[in-house]
Amino acid sequence: MEWLLIAVATCLLASCPVKGDDWRWEYEEGLRHYSEEALKKEYPEKTRPASFKHPPFRCPDMTPSTSIPTSVELVKAADIKVIAALGDSLTTAIGANATTVLGIPIEFRHVSWSIGGYGTFQDVITLANIIRLFNPSVVGPAPTKTVHGTPAPLSETGFNLAVTGHNTFNLPGQTRHLIDTLKTYEGVNFDEDWKLLTILIGMNDICDYCKDKSLFSVENFVHYMSVSLEMLMNEVPRMIVNVVQILPMETLREVQKPTPGCLLQRSFCSCLVKPATGSADLKELIEVNLQFQTALEQLLYSARFFKSDFAVVLQPFLKYADPPRHPNGKIDMSFFTPDCFHFTMKGHEELAKGLWNNMFQPEGEKFMVESFSNPIQLMCPPVDHPYIYTKPNAVKTGQSPQPGPPSSGGSHLTTFISPITALASLLFWWATNMALI
Repeated sequence: MEWLLIAVATCLLASCPVKGDDWRWEYEEGLRHYSEEALKKEYPEKTRPASFKHPPFRCPDMTPSTSIPTSVELVKAADIKVIAALGDSLTTAIGANATTVLGIPIEFRHVSWSIGGYGTFQDVITLANIIRLFNPSVVGPAPTKTVHGTPAPLSETGFNLAVTGHNTFNLPGQTRHLIDTLKTYEGVNFDEDWKLLTILIGMNDICDYCKDKSLFSVENFVHYMSVSLEMLMNEVPRMIVNVVQILPMETLREVQKPTPGCLLQRSFCSCLVKPATGSADLKELIEVNLQFQTALEQLLYSARFFKSDFAVVLQPFLKYADPPRHPNGKIDMSFFTPDCFHFTMKGHEELAKGLWNNMFQPEGEKFMVESFSNPIQLMCPPVDHPYIYTKPNAVKTGQSPQPGPPSSGGSHLTTFISPITALASLLFWWATNMALI
């Protein structure tokens, strides 16, 4: 049966070019260079035994506030009633538990670092599963996997509304989808419930920068991020937004192995991977990556997105992050999917722990990952300040909120709908029957 699936999938990939879905097209172009043997090759180190369990995590205070907080500065983890996430393939968790390259289009949303809802904390560490330890009834964790390019209902995605392949110019569209969903979802009290949203987006802008330097400019990155955050601030009460700093991406060039899977890097992030070491193109891209990080800091280390029941907080733990390495300095490939680009569950869990820790550290004192080689130790909310830190230093120093562009700006949204529904169905069948989480 497995050989039949591979043969059919290979045939479909070879005969059905995709229009209007760059990510899928890039993936399929990469697969054209594979032999059947390469497509079948298993990477068991990329997944996890079903019997694996994390030790329990307990904190001195895991109770909610005695009454629903009215101030964004006094929200405890147990006060969070709704959790959501926006972004790209890092948040859809594409390929995160795949053992072959054919599993890359499977979005393992239920183990995604910021919103995965598979099992419990002891099964997989995600921000949602940590929050569940404090409030077991939180609404929104992603319950299962999806297949990229195949429409999925909320019963499968939860409030993980990220889209594989999206750039920052797509973020306003994702934001509108989330706002409309929160307003109409039966299990959410839109006005009263405290909501926690995590956004990580922008790495695809770096990957695509050389293709359109105007569209993927720093200015557009800031513009579309600002438009999205203003929509949330103007329309959604009682919300805390984690905006996670983007990764320094140069070291991803080192995530290589003599396998066909690593060739997919050249499709997914050609602007980063293809330039020669020391070339002017690579130096420019590294500088643009740094400019993205700096621009995000300038945007969010201000009072612009802070009011009594709403706050946007920059969580910077990834700013200097180096890929995980073995003692000999070589990249630990168990953190990366068979495409040598996305994170496995092992990587997602480190992201979840870093984000959680940052949430309970004040601006200026937040933990920064130097290397994922050293597992992050999960911290408890401080006893003397059990609240999520939300007040920016700019407010403490009396800085006035900065004026911003109107929130009605266009987003030039693109559609990511794949016509290869047969392949998508086969991949979903394969994922299910191969007993992947």
